Amino acid sequence: MKNLLDEYNKYKSQDEQDIYNHFIQLIDLESSTEVIERFRILFINGSGYPNREISQALDRITALPQIEEEFNFILNRCCHIVINRKQPYNYKKDVLVDLMKLFDRIENKQARRNYYGSRNSKKLLELVQAFTKSEQYLSLKRLTELMNQETGSCRNTNSALAQPLRTLIPRYPYLYQHCLVTPDSSYEHQQVIRKIQRHKQRKFEIDLSKYVTHTIRKRVITTASKRGATLSNLTVSPWEGINNIQNPTLLSDREVLSAIKQFVGKVENGNNYRDNAKSFLTHVRQPQSYGSFKESFYEYLSTSFDVDSKSIKSQFQNKLYKQLKNTMSHSNDKQFNDSLLMRTCNQMLGFLVVESTQKPQHFLFLNLMSNLGPITTTGLLLKIVLVCYRVKPYLEKRFSILFNHYESQTRETVMWLVKALENMHVALSTNFGRVDLSFIR
Repeated sequence: MKNLLDEYNKYKSQDEQDIYNHFIQLIDLESSTEVIERFRILFINGSGYPNREISQALDRITALPQIEEEFNFILNRCCHIVINRKQPYNYKKDVLVDLMKLFDRIENKQARRNYYGSRNSKKLLELVQAFTKSEQYLSLKRLTELMNQETGSCRNTNSALAQPLRTLIPRYPYLYQHCLVTPDSSYEHQQVIRKIQRHKQRKFEIDLSKYVTHTIRKRVITTASKRGATLSNLTVSPWEGINNIQNPTLLSDREVLSAIKQFVGKVENGNNYRDNAKSFLTHVRQPQSYGSFKESFYEYLSTSFDVDSKSIKSQFQNKLYKQLKNTMSHSNDKQFNDSLLMRTCNQMLGFLVVESTQKPQHFLFLNLMSNLGPITTTGLLLKIVLVCYRVKPYLEKRFSILFNHYESQTRETVMWLVKALENMHVALSTNFGRVDLSFIR
């Protein structure tokens, strides 16, 4: 059995590599239109490919037993070879759009019924159709949205609200590594995504800073005018450019300012979240058992449930206390350390948001959003990340799970998630980015 498996992997790897090398050579010799046409004939048409050696290599791959899952990785790799040619950004965008148009035809259910070809061709069509339902393909569709759309084009118009949630992916750089990169993504692709991520994040921070600064300035001018002060006595430049500064979020003006005040202002005991996190860490760094730490952690987090309704407050506090009590209870008598801190914070994020792709239930998160609101709920998650920066990627991962879960739903039907995504972007940008909005009171 082992010899058969080795033989299978040997031929599979060689045929795969031959196809990869073939496309790598093509993109240096032919135009993008010619390469896309080659791709169409080989993978979509399934017959008539001019290079017989390559078509035979593909036939051998599709004929292998249990090739379905592996084929998704092979086809995805070929797509990225074609897309990631060392050319300007606009080139990559146009190639990606043209490539996805090929798959749009395959997604058509009629394509299977009207197709008559060889046995190998029919198997190839089935594999490509299966690919259009894979995580790799969905990642490509999100990448298309990112490359083919400017962030500012996502305003809350009626037509925009009817669009799938997927169209908002350009707005959330903190999701890129989880929504646009798959386990088989090439190093080149990952580098491209990181570059776009840095650019988009920096632009958002600059736009947010400009927007808040001008909004505050506008309020100062309006207040001064009501009090009878002349504009010539003001040290700020009055209305110049103010009306041209757009709100860079999908939140209302009031919502975004309230969010910033919550995430950077003095909200608990005269301190902001970052100060409280530092104080908490100073306290728990003192030698103590893990069980004692969990008691302190409960007190630190439970203040977020300070709502008017006593029953709701008690409900959430009880759930939080029970969850912490049962978290790694076998370690209660052990000395508290950084490893236990990270594991605890990560498990709490899973409890409060969503555990995993395999367990996508998020009833508690929906309950929190409904009863506490998006700002307070986001603040609770921010408090966890601020005491353990290493779990920030895990928080982002969990938001990507929710995004992927609802990506085909219209924005209007999942507005609660849009609010959560927007507030989290503001929270992460103001606490982990370069923007300083601490002047907000």
